[in-house]
Amino acid sequence: MLLKLTGSSCAGKTTLARAVADRLDGLVVHEFDEVGVPDPPIPPHWRNRMTELWVRRALDYQARGLDLLLSGQSPLGEVLAAPSAPLLDGIAVCLIDVADEVRRERLAARDGGRWDQDAVDAFCGWAAWHRGHARDPRFKPEVIIDGSWPEMAWHRWTGWTAEDPRWRTDLIDTTGRPTAESVDQVERWVTGRREAHRSSQ
Repeated sequence: MLLKLTGSSCAGKTTLARAVADRLDGLVVHEFDEVGVPDPPIPPHWRNRMTELWVRRALDYQARGLDLLLSGQSPLGEVLAAPSAPLLDGIAVCLIDVADEVRRERLAARDGGRWDQDAVDAFCGWAAWHRGHARDPRFKPEVIIDGSWPEMAWHRWTGWTAEDPRWRTDLIDTTGRPTAESVDQVERWVTGRREAHRSSQ
């Protein structure tokens, strides 16, 4: 099974994923960007192709009886459209979010002035898009579809509505919460999604 923590930068995805790594059996944890990130500007299709790479790694783990918890920015629609996604025996996605003012503070603290105002605004805009996409597959799908890798199978979900039970992104908002509390939430989410999968839900 592939369990995906998604969202824009500085919400806490990687921190939370790493913190639950030793808490659960049969679970391996990776960060999307550990395979390397090209220097800006990021080439077209890069995230699409890397999403497929991670889906294939999840399949390798699946064959060994392990689940993959992956942190990164690919949303549910992108994971579902990856060429090899139908081979997975389960997919679950959770949006890790934080208030924009906190995101701005964390970006400044983490990256030491690397980003100008336009770039920081873009991170916040990407976060807003993630929120809309998590609620409804019809929310501005062109953001990820236009100019994408030709191998992506967007048709798998573009006809769905927000009421479709297959469209589910859970949400954990880390705003104002101690890290330990958010880690517990992620652990409960992983456990719950794995149990739902085992019971064919």
